[in-house]
Amino acid sequence: MASSPPHNFSWVEPGKLAGLAMPRMPCEYRYLVESGIKHLVCLCERKPPHHDSCPELQLHHIKIEDFTPPSPTQIDRFLSVVEDANAKGEGVAVHCMHGHGRTGTMLACYLVKKRKIPGIDAIKEIRQIRPGSIETHEQEKAVIQFYQRTK
Repeated sequence: MASSPPHNFSWVEPGKLAGLAMPRMPCEYRYLVESGIKHLVCLCERKPPHHDSCPELQLHHIKIEDFTPPSPTQIDRFLSVVEDANAKGEGVAVHCMHGHGRTGTMLACYLVKKRKIPGIDAIKEIRQIRPGSIETHEQEKAVIQFYQRTK
């Protein structure tokens, strides 16, 4: 059976970190694994359907309510998953429901940490790669505050 990319899938850093909408079909999980992704971070309240169809994909569940920003602890947890996986040469994909708000917020925090760029620049960049990302003022604020915290 062929694999197919999940909805709204794109790399932020090829081979290292990607964002997507919630995967729903086994063929989408297969696509992730074939792309070198070994870790899937779910930011939804509920785990994605069929996530157990691909045992080689490790699921990390960080529950964030829709349209709310991640807490500093949740951001740190997400970034440590990415760092640990990347250190082993493994890719990470992160998703919420549609791959915009919560996902975009985490991806922007990743850019802040990785490139040491201000939150506002990271937000602009994520929105260029993934239009519609970071949906609320609170989510923007979380990225900007993360930058201030890491300075």
